Amino acid sequence: MSASSDIILERMMALHPKVMDLVLDRMWRLLDALGNPQDSLPPVIHIAGTNGKGSTLAMLRAGLEGAGLKVHAYTSPHLARFHERIRLAGELIEESYLTEVLDECYAANGGETITYFEITTCAALLAMSRTPADYVLLETGLGGRLDATNVVAQPALTIITPVSYDHPQFLGDTVAEIAGEKAGILKRGVACVLSRQPEDAAEVIETKAASLGCKLIAQDQDWHVSEERGRLVYQDETGLLDLPPPALIGAHQFQNAGAAIAALRHLGLDDAACEAAVTQVTWPARMQKLVKGPLLDAAPSAGFWLDGGHNAACGVTLAESLARLPARETFLVCGMLNTKDIAGYLAPIAPHVAALHAVTIPDEANTLPADVTAEAARAAGMEAFEAESLSEAVKTIAAQHPEARILICGSLYLAGHVLRSHS
Repeated sequence: MSASSDIILERMMALHPKVMDLVLDRMWRLLDALGNPQDSLPPVIHIAGTNGKGSTLAMLRAGLEGAGLKVHAYTSPHLARFHERIRLAGELIEESYLTEVLDECYAANGGETITYFEITTCAALLAMSRTPADYVLLETGLGGRLDATNVVAQPALTIITPVSYDHPQFLGDTVAEIAGEKAGILKRGVACVLSRQPEDAAEVIETKAASLGCKLIAQDQDWHVSEERGRLVYQDETGLLDLPPPALIGAHQFQNAGAAIAALRHLGLDDAACEAAVTQVTWPARMQKLVKGPLLDAAPSAGFWLDGGHNAACGVTLAESLARLPARETFLVCGMLNTKDIAGYLAPIAPHVAALHAVTIPDEANTLPADVTAEAARAAGMEAFEAESLSEAVKTIAAQHPEARILICGSLYLAGHVLRSHS
């Protein structure tokens, strides 16, 4: 990232004492000062959920672009650099334009209190409102009802991916309460593609949808997706699709692909767009195979993978992904944030790994110390070690097990550190 946007982003970090403060008042104030760009966007598809929303968005983007359409996308957090959060008509926002819209938002805010996510979301909306496109894909940052992205009065479609227990300090102590926050993106009369949910979450979302007159396009009712002989089979009232498996690894990606396909079919896209959604998708740090970089140079015979999942549900999907890979001794290099359910994350993974090497995430104030992560791994039944750094962990594993599979996991922040060092 060049110094110009970096400097403005650092200034924005100082505009609010908290990282999270879920209200929309500051968004409405700044958006009004900017001329309400959220009202001048191309048709918006708004996506919420605990797990899978990023992968679903990536598949939806691949499908729309495969049909020749221009697509804006807003996602968070970024991994290597901020520019990843904003795609304009398919391309990452250019540095000069990012600097321009950040500067405009900073000036319009007039020094008032506002969170980093809120003001940068305003910048993304401003940039997308000024650039022609066919669709905007908008991913919530946290929750839905009070998320900074929940400012579009009439989206073209909403999507709610699987809801599970995460961020209880912000969203509620039960899955039902968390689902209520996610359901806050529903808008009167706007259809919603709904992935399979826990029963208590589904009940909350269905009740909210009924009160707003929202048509639910629900998995297991209106659409079905399954893996059959290694292929993806999707069926709804318009017919059956027999497609290649998703390019993203893991059984859970079939469900995410199903939600993306349901959205594409609702929007009137053809079978070729649905195939592009699963075959052309890319999404970093979701069981991503690393092919170059300094860590790989230190262990040339090892196989390297990177995953940013960080809650209990992600632990389950990661375990399923490992079970699908060819048999190979697997070692984790794991770093997590202190806000996450580390026990819930590690428990399903433990049977699939030989040992875990715990690291403290570099330059991250909310990291769990390596010794705490290692102790949690032992409690989950793993052999565990502490390492001073990623490179030390990799060298230790490679020295003793040169042909191992090494999976770096536990946090998108750790994944971002890896990708920055490998760019």
